[in-house]
Amino acid sequence: MRRSGGLFRRKNKLKREFDETLRTLMLDTREEWERAKSIEKYADDYDQEVMIRKKIAESNHFYLYKEAKIRNLGIE
Repeated sequence: MRRSGGLFRRKNKLKREFDETLRTLMLDTREEWERAKSIEKYADDYDQEVMIRKKIAESNHFYLYKEAKIRNLGIE
C-alpha cells in the first residue's frame, strides 16, 4: 500500500503553482515600482504622497524578492 506518492505529487504541484504566482507578483510589483519612480522623477515638487507610494512599491517588491530567494526560485 503506497499512498504517499500522491501526497508528494500534490505538494510539488502546489509549490509550482505558488512559485509561479510569486514570480507573477514580482513582475507586477517591479512594474509598479518602476512607474512610481518615473512619476516621482517627473513630479514638479516633492509630493509626499508620490514619495510614499514609491517607497511602498519598493518595499513590496523587495519583500517578494526576499521570499523568492528563500524559496530558491532562481531569480533573473
